[in-house]
Amino acid sequence: MLSERRLEVLRAIVQDYVGTEEPVGSKALTERHRLGVSPATVRNDMAVLEDEGYIAQPHTSAGRIPTDKGYRLFVDKLAGVKPMTAPERRAIQNFLDGAVDLDDVVGRTVRLLAQLTRQVAVVQYPSLTRSTVRHVELLSLAPARVMLVLITDTGRVEQRMINCPAPFGEASLADLRARLNSRVAGRPFADVPQLVQDLPDAFEAEDRGTVSTVLSTLLETLVEETEERLMIGGTANLTRFGHDFPLTIRPVLEALEEQVVLLKLLGEAGDSSMTVRIGHENAYEGLNSTSVVSVGYGSGGEAVAKLGVVGPTRMDYPGTMGAVRAVARYVGQILAES
Repeated sequence: MLSERRLEVLRAIVQDYVGTEEPVGSKALTERHRLGVSPATVRNDMAVLEDEGYIAQPHTSAGRIPTDKGYRLFVDKLAGVKPMTAPERRAIQNFLDGAVDLDDVVGRTVRLLAQLTRQVAVVQYPSLTRSTVRHVELLSLAPARVMLVLITDTGRVEQRMINCPAPFGEASLADLRARLNSRVAGRPFADVPQLVQDLPDAFEAEDRGTVSTVLSTLLETLVEETEERLMIGGTANLTRFGHDFPLTIRPVLEALEEQVVLLKLLGEAGDSSMTVRIGHENAYEGLNSTSVVSVGYGSGGEAVAKLGVVGPTRMDYPGTMGAVRAVARYVGQILAES
């Protein structure tokens, strides 16, 4: 266990290195921070921190920089989440309040996160598997052609065209729409198959084939893996940190193009807690020089998706964590009100 004084020295090293981009020496630390001890004591503390793997010396006669292990201890023990100022909160709310639909919400969120953190922003679309049905609309396009529109509690809209086995009248369509919504509106997707399985029996024999076709299309829509969608923005921000990547940013850019990699980085969508993965904690080798800060968002208590940022390990963790948390909270409010 490190002493409180050595934890303070580590905190000061992280803060200075993030702020200045320069390796930190003992003299600079004692000048910039009220550590209450001499430079010789700070040098001794830095030697212990280096021996235990929390800081490293990039080259001879240079100061020290934090390692992945040092950043991890900083995040776990030393870094509070920096709250957003009142003007920042108002700016977030005003920017997101103008969204007209779910795509617009996600697009605005990506741009906002990238601007606030000056990192790469990643936002997952709300997961269908964690959504509830708000409404099912059925529209007649021709005597034997119907459009099914599924609207979720997160504002997501899925449309399907259905070719019916026989003509289906407006009265029958209205009856099906009413019966369907009375059973599934406000219910989780997982419950829907059980709720509608006997619905064809409520209709005349000549209409049951069409009712079954509509229901099978609805169920296919519920289980399709369309929820694994992401939007990414701010990739150009990485060019500001070229020297933070040991050789080249190319592996990072390649990793960001892999949607499966990004989904794994963000973590399980149902988990609403904040996650910070630092450097080699990222399983994908191309992202070993980056950190990922992510959190769940959603309406109500359960997260329906994740959002976060990817940037170099030399990151303003308190500020980034504060921005990510604040944006997630506002997006959740918008989904709850939509």
